[in-house]
Order: sequence, then structure tokens, then C-alpha cells
Amino acid sequence: MADKPSDDHASRVHQSFDDLDQKVGGRLDEAGREAIAKVRAAAASRDAAALKEGLANLQEQHGWLYTELAAHPRIAILLDELALLGL
Repeated sequence: MADKPSDDHASRVHQSFDDLDQKVGGRLDEAGREAIAKVRAAAASRDAAALKEGLANLQEQHGWLYTELAAHPRIAILLDELALLGL
């Protein structure tokens, strides 16, 4: 069975992060928006190094936002899927 096309994965990532933005977007400053954008791009492109770095930065610099991201059901599922793939 073939893997799903990568554009399907990227689309799911973007939809999930759009949903998160609807929830917390009003509370984000510019640095928070940039941090989330980096994590979103890394997850969409399956860039393990950038994703790890982005999540670590988010946790260190924007703890509340990291908590919101980790608690978001669709994003948590995506991150689990990426972890299972070794990313």
C-alpha cells in the first residue's frame, strides 16, 4: 500500500495549525507567531531537525503556547504520527 501523498500531509498540518490559530491567535505576539510558523513549516515538510529545534524553542520561549500546541488534539495526533515515523 502506498503512502499518502505528501501534499495531503502538509494540508492536514496547515488545517490543524489554522485551527490552533483560531483558538490562540488573538493572544500571540510577533515572536509567538514566528515560532508557530517555524514549527508548522517543519511539520509540513517533515523536517525532523527543524521540528525538534522549533518545539524546543517554543517550549523555552513561549511555554503557554507550547502547552496549547501540545494539548491541541489534531496537532498532538500529527506530532505522534511524525514521532512514529522517526521524526
